[in-house]
Amino acid sequence: MKKIAVIGSNGQLGNCIRKIAPDFENQYEFLFTDSATLDVTSEEQVNDFFYDNKPDYCINASAYTAVDLAEKEKERAFAVNADGVANLAQACIEHKTILIHVSTDYVFDGDTNLPYSEDDFTNPIGVYGESKRQGEELALEINPETIILRTSWLYSEFNKNFVKTMLNLFSQKTELGIVANQFGQPTNANDLAAAIMEIIEAPHKTFGIFHFSNYPETTWFEFAKKIAEFSKSSVQLNPLTTEQYPTPAKRPVRSTMSLDKIEEVYKIEPKHWEYSLEECVDLLIQQ
Repeated sequence: MKKIAVIGSNGQLGNCIRKIAPDFENQYEFLFTDSATLDVTSEEQVNDFFYDNKPDYCINASAYTAVDLAEKEKERAFAVNADGVANLAQACIEHKTILIHVSTDYVFDGDTNLPYSEDDFTNPIGVYGESKRQGEELALEINPETIILRTSWLYSEFNKNFVKTMLNLFSQKTELGIVANQFGQPTNANDLAAAIMEIIEAPHKTFGIFHFSNYPETTWFEFAKKIAEFSKSSVQLNPLTTEQYPTPAKRPVRSTMSLDKIEEVYKIEPKHWEYSLEECVDLLIQQ
């Protein structure tokens, strides 16, 4: 039975993979690790884990994702998002393991009106994006048998995310201001988990960079309006500009990504973000 190592399994994506793992228990043995059991920044720990377990696939769902805090904690962000990825890529090539690494739309500067393709020039505008881009480069340089999945605006029923934050604020506030001039694609982490398993199940692997998210593009303001609609909240939402809501880290204005490549190569058809959002909101309300 083939083994799948899931690194960073206590995050949103890791928890979503945990959720669907029983559906594949007759095909794969899953090895779930978190930062407490496997520190990706430790080359020794990574090597020991691979030597002991010899996984066929390694899903790297671990990441330093505190976008604003990364501006102050640059060394930590690069240690996890770049050095940690390099450690995994090196172990993967030594043990003939296929690496599936999750990256971000923040590798782009957002200064465009067109969706980014996988081949477009990257130009991150913050430490988080810089560290994630370096992780991509190191992974592909060290291990050609790497599949990188760039995703965006990830949410789920697990951990902290925009959807859960909004639902919490809706219960406390009567009025909220939400940024309305930043564009991107909300992505349900459950859909990303399913896409990763589709790639693993594919009989032929194509390596390199792929984009995966839900579609089409929207703004944080429109995203929040749909969360309010699906949760039947009466909160009043007011559009803000980026300038009215300053943050330590600069965000891409429009980081919309083309999804054509993953559809063509792996026949994966992403869902409309409103459909996936409604599923998640319903699930959270029931909890």
